Amino acid sequence: MENTKPFVARKIDKSTIINLERGKIPPQAVDLEEVVLGAMMIDKKGVDEVIDILHPDVFYKDAHRFIYEAIFVLFEESQPVDLLTVSSQLKKVGKLEVSGGDFYLIKLTQKVASSAHIEFHARIILQKYIQRSLIKISGEIIEEAYDEATDVFDLLDAAEAKLYDVTQGNLKRSAETAQDLVIQAKKRIEEIAGKEGMSGIASGFDKLDKLTSGWQPSDLIIVAARPGMGKTALTLSMARNMAVNTNTPVAFFSLEMSSVQLITRLISSETGLSSEKLRTGKLEKHEWEQLNVKVKALEKAPLFIDDTPSLSIFDLRAKARRLASQHGIKMIMIDYLQLMTAGGSQKGGNREQEISTISRNLKALAKELSVPVIALSQLSRAVETRGGSKRPILSDLRESGAIEQDADIVSFIYRPEYYKIEEWDDEERTPTQGQAEFIVAKHRNGGLENIRLKFIGNQGKFDNLDDFDSPFEFQSKMNANEENPFATKNLPSADDAFGSSMNNSPDLDEDNDVPF
Repeated sequence: MENTKPFVARKIDKSTIINLERGKIPPQAVDLEEVVLGAMMIDKKGVDEVIDILHPDVFYKDAHRFIYEAIFVLFEESQPVDLLTVSSQLKKVGKLEVSGGDFYLIKLTQKVASSAHIEFHARIILQKYIQRSLIKISGEIIEEAYDEATDVFDLLDAAEAKLYDVTQGNLKRSAETAQDLVIQAKKRIEEIAGKEGMSGIASGFDKLDKLTSGWQPSDLIIVAARPGMGKTALTLSMARNMAVNTNTPVAFFSLEMSSVQLITRLISSETGLSSEKLRTGKLEKHEWEQLNVKVKALEKAPLFIDDTPSLSIFDLRAKARRLASQHGIKMIMIDYLQLMTAGGSQKGGNREQEISTISRNLKALAKELSVPVIALSQLSRAVETRGGSKRPILSDLRESGAIEQDADIVSFIYRPEYYKIEEWDDEERTPTQGQAEFIVAKHRNGGLENIRLKFIGNQGKFDNLDDFDSPFEFQSKMNANEENPFATKNLPSADDAFGSSMNNSPDLDEDNDVPF
């Protein structure tokens, strides 16, 4: 027997080692669960601090889950929470015995002397629950991935939805005190003062930046227009101004055009070479030199283009988070909203509900990353059928009123020239040639205004409308024989300088925003 004892001991040790290597215990913090429940029963302050952090499912032990449910019911009914009331509530629902009885409740209250550090302990319990949830979700994904009948893209959507639910359901932000918020606000005002009054990200359009003070963090901005108005051209012009002029990292998600097409548009805008020449490659020697020199600034710009088609809102959020952590993006642009899908459980539902989900999640993304999000949107055909002015209004937003509700700014692009309207409907009756109107129809934190911009069709570009950009004003000064300080510079004629009218530009394609 003495000979067998060492052998048995070695055998047990080996088996134990194997079991420890192969076996896995779910993440848990039972000791902290006991401490938190005990503290809640002896100190009302403990209940107030963790009642909005924890929910019954986060507890690993069933008995603890039943006890917390009893505490939660008492709290909701504004009843006192202590050893006796919790015991009484458990008796009422018939769960006192399965919770360990009165003896176990007494044992819990004896484990702690106060509710000190209870919030810290509660957050550890929550973390363990999230770990268990991730393990469960991962197991389900693995099981479904082995099923040959499972569509891989449906599986991806379902996985994203489950992970999103875990995040949204458990990571809650707490309220901040007025003192903390005042300090933050004063710090931001000081930063704004250092930026000469520009509190947000400059779009590069002077009058628009003056109205908005730049695009503000956490804002959802909708830019809507009918096809052919120049939605993509406008946002690309903004992206270029931000990335090249101020070195602001920008993420551009294009669901309609390829990344190469978009960068070609930017090259045309940057170099001044027409899109037709870039498309055919028929460039003169000096134009090749112009191309090589002027694209250098664009090459160095922190602009990130993603052309994933049919992007779901969950994919977008994952990609945006990754870009924010890796490259510190400060602006997100999406072209365009109606081409996105809700993904997850919303797939295949009512289209209006799906657009509402997308809109709501875009606003949530803007708040989460604290960056402005610009989303392009289509307008209904009501604009085309309407008599008189074709200027868009809020009711023209396509498919969902939730867009208007969720957005901080709703704006429209209007080019009368597209509709063969040659004069603006103002008192001066100035020509519309080569001009567009950026209409701010909703502005949650500021005023409304119609801002005129210069539109250069053959380069797919918007720019500031300067004093001499109006052919009407230019021709008026020439007719009046006023002294021209620029006479020696051989200024071109109005038609040459602003050759983007409908008469000398290619026909607009209904599927594209500009004549490319």
